Amino acid sequence: MTILHADSNHPILLQQLEAAGFRNIEGYTLTPQEILRDQHLYDGIVIRSRFHIGKDFLEAAPNLKFIARVGAGLESIDVEYAEKRGVKLFSAPEGNRNAVGEHALGMLLSLFNKLNQADRQVREGLWYREANRGVELEGKTVGIIGYGNMGKSFAKKLQGFDVKVLCYDILEGVGDANAKQVSLEKFRRECDVVSLHTPWTPETNRMVDKEFIAAFAKPFWLLNTARGKSVVTEDLVAALNSGKILGAGLDVLEYEKGSFESLFAEGAEMPKALQELLVMPNVLLSPHVAGWTVESHRKLADTIAHKIISHFHNQ
Repeated sequence: MTILHADSNHPILLQQLEAAGFRNIEGYTLTPQEILRDQHLYDGIVIRSRFHIGKDFLEAAPNLKFIARVGAGLESIDVEYAEKRGVKLFSAPEGNRNAVGEHALGMLLSLFNKLNQADRQVREGLWYREANRGVELEGKTVGIIGYGNMGKSFAKKLQGFDVKVLCYDILEGVGDANAKQVSLEKFRRECDVVSLHTPWTPETNRMVDKEFIAAFAKPFWLLNTARGKSVVTEDLVAALNSGKILGAGLDVLEYEKGSFESLFAEGAEMPKALQELLVMPNVLLSPHVAGWTVESHRKLADTIAHKIISHFHNQ
């Protein structure tokens, strides 16, 4: 089989596929149109997030047997239509789940101890001890929305901190020894921290809005290492100003381009809500790198290679 690699990845991916008898074509700069021009040459395509593979692309590539995304989510692919056409889909949430779990925990501890604010102040020669008095994680209730690979990894990392961990998921029976699955009502009543670990779907799009936030019984801390478009920034800023949200750790932002490679289209004006968010001392930001570690770079590629080889060698 011949595989087109539309994005660069860890070299172990090419090496393992080649060793298993696959032919690799590296097309890191090819446009979708250029790929389709020679689509009859490829049995599969490996992507990250450079472009969307929709119905038009799939219809124009009748020989395509599989699409592999070296990442966790498949939102850049028209999943329903791909499956209808019999195109096998692979993703690799196992590859970066540990990285995401560690990043979420790091953000939470940094927020609780005001490390980002304290660091900036000390560098400016300011020694404000009382203003940087932290709070402890012990005794808090941490709630996880979306209890799949990423949510489970975060829950595992929380063991040993003497916290209560709850999870809410649309699937039944996903709770385990690290997190108790509860109703949405109980989740909203008890949580001190809310961490998002959901894919981007029509149901999770703009999920965290003013109504969502208002439904919680207590002020809470928010973490988002999932997808930026799940949080309405304007409503988040209002809740941070009112104190309903005590602080936020955001690895992703509503305004990210679909490729995740930049925050705005060139020349775009920065939204007012984001301007305000960027200067808030109780907000910690990172550029969509929660799953972006030295180790996950290799793990993601290794996971995809294993899935492709296992599937097609067993047929």
